[in-house]
Amino acid sequence: MDIRIGIDRSNKEIVLELADDATEAGVKGMLEQAVNGEVPVLWLTDAKGRLVMVPASKISYAEIDAKSGGPSIGFGA
Repeated sequence: MDIRIGIDRSNKEIVLELADDATEAGVKGMLEQAVNGEVPVLWLTDAKGRLVMVPASKISYAEIDAKSGGPSIGFGA
């Protein structure tokens, strides 16, 4: 699963391939808690086991691609 998070007042996005055990419902729940101010930071673990911290107050949007299975190869869509 991939996630793209827009950061307030930044031209760059945070793009991560999440760990295999990440679920769409779990990620959505964590994002909702962060955006609602219930937690000050959002911690995500990427596919390589690295922890990434995102200040909750700086999240402007998030895009979750639950169907991604890694990079595509060839001409398939």
